[in-house]
Amino acid sequence: MNSWQIVRLFAGLVVLMSLALGVPGSPLFISQWWLALTAFVGANLLQSAFSCWCPLEIVLRKFGAKAGC
Repeated sequence: MNSWQIVRLFAGLVVLMSLALGVPGSPLFISQWWLALTAFVGANLLQSAFSCWCPLEIVLRKFGAKAGC
């Protein structure tokens, strides 16, 4: 997998996990504060779309993930 694929996979997993933990109707509900993590991931994806800079991608490349397309 390329680093950009891993970033999107990780972002999707974090969003789904934080929704499961933050939505009151979920059987895994802990606190609505988990929704702040969803907002953070969304904001990070938005800024990376305009700036082409993502901190997770930098970390992944240092661990040996192939660069994007």
